[in-house]
Amino acid sequence: MTSRTEPDAARAALRTAKRQALALLLLATAVFIGTSLVERGLALNGLKAVAEAAMVGALADWFAVVALFRHPMGLPIPHTAIIARNKDRIGRNLAGFVRDKFLDPPSLVALIRRHDPVARLAEWLVAPGHAALLGQQAVRLLSAGLDAVQDAQVERFIQRAARTLIGQIDLSQTMATVLGALTHNGRHQALLDDALARLITLLQNEETRHLIAHTIVQWLKKDHPVKEKVLPTDWLGDKGSAMVANALAGLLGEVAANPQHQLRAQFDEAVQRLVERLQTDPDWQRRGEEIRTYLQTDATLGRYAQELWQGMRAALQRDLDNPDSAVARNVQAMGGWLGQSLAGDLALRESLNARLERWVQGLAPDVSAFIAQHIEDTVQRWDAREMSDLIELQVGRDLQYIRINGTVVGGLIGLVLFCLSHAGEIWRVVIR
Repeated sequence: MTSRTEPDAARAALRTAKRQALALLLLATAVFIGTSLVERGLALNGLKAVAEAAMVGALADWFAVVALFRHPMGLPIPHTAIIARNKDRIGRNLAGFVRDKFLDPPSLVALIRRHDPVARLAEWLVAPGHAALLGQQAVRLLSAGLDAVQDAQVERFIQRAARTLIGQIDLSQTMATVLGALTHNGRHQALLDDALARLITLLQNEETRHLIAHTIVQWLKKDHPVKEKVLPTDWLGDKGSAMVANALAGLLGEVAANPQHQLRAQFDEAVQRLVERLQTDPDWQRRGEEIRTYLQTDATLGRYAQELWQGMRAALQRDLDNPDSAVARNVQAMGGWLGQSLAGDLALRESLNARLERWVQGLAPDVSAFIAQHIEDTVQRWDAREMSDLIELQVGRDLQYIRINGTVVGGLIGLVLFCLSHAGEIWRVVIR
């Protein structure tokens, strides 16, 4: 509705302004003709001079305004239809102006420093209702994304893309690279320390000890049924579980406390051997190829992955359809937390603004060049006549006031010139 109403209103305003300028020209013409047909005196001669100058001014400005958009009266007069003839050059100049004056790095950096976008983001997030609005918008975006992915053609495209991506991965070398990164400068020892601490805690847990005791009892019943009937199996299970747990916890504690422990060295050697085998052993490379082929081609795995995805998507869709969506609540909470964090940490805001400035400085040349080229190409594709009409629709009403002003100013100039050329006669009339 708005896209049609606004151009219609602009056309109506343009027509009204044209009629006003034309009416003033016709009035000056009528006065000029009228004063030419009757016997004249000083006053009528002055009125005729004013009307004549007003006509000249009106016609000159009419020609200048019309020449911007078309040939006056359809005549191919040189240097007319300026906009239509220079459409491509206008597009290039406009593109260069936008690129060099609006999207250049200094202008964008100055914009960032002037408006402090990170602080504005913090203010927006902590304002009442905005974090909730962020959650609602996240739900809308995710719902739109799920609707797009539900299309069968999109699903097939995703499956093909996944197979292609898997086909480009060298599993053996990738695992070697990951393990090499994890073991660089002894990083894996920190992971080992964490794992040892967790295992010791787990062994000291009553549930773990009950599980060990139950396992011992079941082993006796299965492999030594006769002895199980004679021996106090529950007591043996409890004592055995305590002994096993304490022994393992003690060993793990020694490893955790001693950076030079023999098991750590063996762990290092085992990891290094695994990395070397992944990089050089043909058997491991062959197994990697087999796994990759299996991931790409196995129908059962493909159906399982599809059913898993469909189940996850259905669960996500149900949550998004729920007025009390967990996704919306989590995004809302995250937005509120982010706003509070930014609002209360000046150093963080300054750091993020500085990063944003560096990002803009690096990205602005490419983005501005892309936008400038888009503007130039778009203008070149436009029809010259349509472009001229569009510009006239936007600025033509103001240009009609140039015609009106030209008529009035021309008349005033005519009056001044008449007064100067007939100063003596006017003086005699005044002093009578």
